Amino acid sequence: MSILVLGLGNLLMQDDAVGVHAVQRLQQQFQFPPQVRILDGGTLGLDLLPYLEEAEQVLIIDALEMRAAPGSMHRLVGEEVPRAFAGKLSVHQMGLQDLLAVAELQGTLPAEVVVLGVQAVSIDMGLELTPAVAAALDGLIDAVLEQLQCWGVTAEAA
Repeated sequence: MSILVLGLGNLLMQDDAVGVHAVQRLQQQFQFPPQVRILDGGTLGLDLLPYLEEAEQVLIIDALEMRAAPGSMHRLVGEEVPRAFAGKLSVHQMGLQDLLAVAELQGTLPAEVVVLGVQAVSIDMGLELTPAVAAALDGLIDAVLEQLQCWGVTAEAA
């Protein structure tokens, strides 16, 4: 069993970076068993295909546009995943939609794909998360750890 935890986003575009901030915090604060890879996918798009092909389960962490309350958290599974990225929030998400489609066409789409996302407030140029999204980061980390536990993985504090 191999699990990929993939944080997406652009660190130069405020809330778009929430996925990257989340994986950075996971890498700093926790230790994971060898079958778990925590990856800052940034804005790499199709360049992430080899990582996706190696995984049986993928957890994507990202900013989402769900027309919901600022900073609210959302969990997407199954058919909800491609629909969420059809109305792209930012440049990298079109790449993610393409990535999932190519993996599916090649027969290498992981058995389970889960997206944990936070409703963005702003994706304007800026290095800081907005207060609403920054406040959601702890809950997002907890949700990641909870999903990993559902997959039989327990993280230890670093």
